[in-house]
Amino acid sequence: MTVKRTTVNAIEFAYLEQGDGPLALLMHGFPMSPATYRHLMPALAAAGYRAVAPYLRGFAPSTLPPDGSFAIADLVSDINGLHEALGGDGDAVLVGHDFSAPAVWGAAQDGERWSRAVVCDVPPLPVFGPMVLTPRGTDALSHFWFFQTAVAEQVVAADDLGYLDWIYRKFTADGFDATEDLKHAKDALRAPENLAAALALYRTAFPPDRFGTPEWVQEHAAVWGAPPSRPVLNLFGSEDPSFVITEAVLADIVAGLPAGSHAEVVRGAGHLGLVERPAEVNRLVLRFLAGEL
Repeated sequence: MTVKRTTVNAIEFAYLEQGDGPLALLMHGFPMSPATYRHLMPALAAAGYRAVAPYLRGFAPSTLPPDGSFAIADLVSDINGLHEALGGDGDAVLVGHDFSAPAVWGAAQDGERWSRAVVCDVPPLPVFGPMVLTPRGTDALSHFWFFQTAVAEQVVAADDLGYLDWIYRKFTADGFDATEDLKHAKDALRAPENLAAALALYRTAFPPDRFGTPEWVQEHAAVWGAPPSRPVLNLFGSEDPSFVITEAVLADIVAGLPAGSHAEVVRGAGHLGLVERPAEVNRLVLRFLAGEL
């Protein structure tokens, strides 16, 4: 894999690249990095794709947005801008995990750019909203609310970003060794300005004075509430505390997606199935992209 750079929306995006062929754009979440895709990238390259995994806006070594904006709509604009800057066409595919997932749900509405999409560990907005706005949901995703506080930067930065170690322990299955993922994540967020940028994603998306209100729902629905234009694979981990994904939930998800879509729970994986159960996730992604699911 090589590290390259391109400028989109006045941001210099650093990205990893492997392979040749139709673009496969891979967007990471928080607190992660493109290393989340270290197993999927070679599999996609071997299947004939040009796999590209950028560092999100604000995550080093990508630069900070000059306007300081970190809305989900900005991430959608970044995704579609990267499609253009990287020479993508209508055969391009899109993969998103964690915080990038809402942006992928939004970008995937553009069927002229993206032929298929894979969304990991976050359901579509009509399912996400009701699951988060419950006592269990607010407890499982407590970092959403903690990140709104003024002390968050201080606490997260302490002990060499030790809070991130806690996040990985909470959201991965027992026994997973997160050493490599944490190294890359901490490198991307160690500088105070990068950590502040990452927290701004949550502060912008879940403002305490508006979160859950009709205005908030309307704002987010306009960005990532509509169904994608092309088939989507939605994957979850059986050990992920974020959401309880039952067969009924899977059926509800698929019912709201285009024909050819699929939703599945990866057994034994937590919130990072891409690195916890890479062989199974790679198998599902490649079968889906080949139209076999």
